[in-house]
Amino acid sequence: MVSALRGPRAALAGAAFALLAVPMPAQVKPGDSFPSIDASVLAGGPLPVTSGKVVLFDFWASWCAPCKASFPAYSQLSSDYAGRGLVIIAVSVDDSPDAFAAFVARMRPTFTTVDDAQHRLVGAVQVPTMPTCYLVDRTGKVRFMHAGFHGGQTERDLRSEIERLLAEGAPAP
Repeated sequence: MVSALRGPRAALAGAAFALLAVPMPAQVKPGDSFPSIDASVLAGGPLPVTSGKVVLFDFWASWCAPCKASFPAYSQLSSDYAGRGLVIIAVSVDDSPDAFAAFVARMRPTFTTVDDAQHRLVGAVQVPTMPTCYLVDRTGKVRFMHAGFHGGQTERDLRSEIERLLAEGAPAP
């Protein structure tokens, strides 16, 4: 015999059911336009000009070990490709401004880092894991996505993809 749920269990079941009924934004994937960036909700400094550029958006957190491994690779990518039109924007999802600041001070990246403590951009993108990077072409379309950072393999893949996107040139006005 099945008994009816009562009390806290009923409330929990009702809340779970209600969550299932709320449509979640779809995860941004290759072929989609990358959401616009609202500098007013991102702390850490001014955003670089991205119009007509190839942009690598990296979502990271100070507590994430692969994120720590990715920063030297991204600094090298920035050094190698910034002059040809690559912009890297690393978006922290840390809730604590102190954790964000300490990580940036320790890693000293050569690219832009911002803090999305309100989780507005990470929520709009629906980032699946930390770190995840999105390589966006000059027209604002996501062309490549990498969930996680797998050392040299991810860096080799990114180099190949960046070369490809830079070779495509700027969009017609």
